[in-house]
Amino acid sequence: MEIFVVDAFTDRPFAGNPAGVVLLTEPRDDDWMQRVAAEMKHEGTAFVTSDNGLRWFSPTRELELCGHATLAAAHVLGGEQKFTTRSGVLTCVNDDGWVRMDFPADPSELTDPPIGLAEALPHATIKSVARGRLDYLIELGSAAEVRSLRPDVQGLAQISSRGVIVTAAGDGEADVVSRCFYPAVGIPEDSVTGSAHCTLASYWVPRLQRADLLAEQASPRGGFVRATLAQDRVLLSGQAVTVLRGRLNV
Repeated sequence: MEIFVVDAFTDRPFAGNPAGVVLLTEPRDDDWMQRVAAEMKHEGTAFVTSDNGLRWFSPTRELELCGHATLAAAHVLGGEQKFTTRSGVLTCVNDDGWVRMDFPADPSELTDPPIGLAEALPHATIKSVARGRLDYLIELGSAAEVRSLRPDVQGLAQISSRGVIVTAAGDGEADVVSRCFYPAVGIPEDSVTGSAHCTLASYWVPRLQRADLLAEQASPRGGFVRATLAQDRVLLSGQAVTVLRGRLNV
């Protein structure tokens, strides 16, 4: 069966977030998919069935939602795709070099910091803490703090959530800046996280009073996501580049 490596949320190779994409030609069990994802070592590997079922695995576990691997799968298949997933039906449309994805919004609620959070974010000015369906979202004092943050990743792994998003208002081209840490699922820092922007858009749109955001994820590889909040949905757009295509022989 065919296997691809796609750099998502970027217009050039070796940037953005790399994802594996496997086009399944026959049913495979969970253990096999997990082993392939561990072999690929990407933050997310997408497995697409012949009827457009879509599942995602990190190197250590199955994921409930993975934006960059969805973008990668849609980029490989082209056209308009409706994927059946654990997070519902996700519609993706290829349009003039961009992939537009229709995802569920993830509004967060302000909450008290969980035990150990402040210690895991040394020297950070925590302005607010919110909890979405999957992640904690932490607003810091400035984009510069987001960029320079050196978290205690092992400390973040003890937080009871999929991961921790740190964010601040933008300091340049982007409206908002973020970084995302998922050590609990085997990803110390994700490069560009589509699903996190379901939470980020729901958080920032009412605060910035604009429906459309250009968001920068300031990881070492980095990337940009266009996000539009539309009631209970978030439209995410990004570009992608295929860097490898081959055959899986097992």
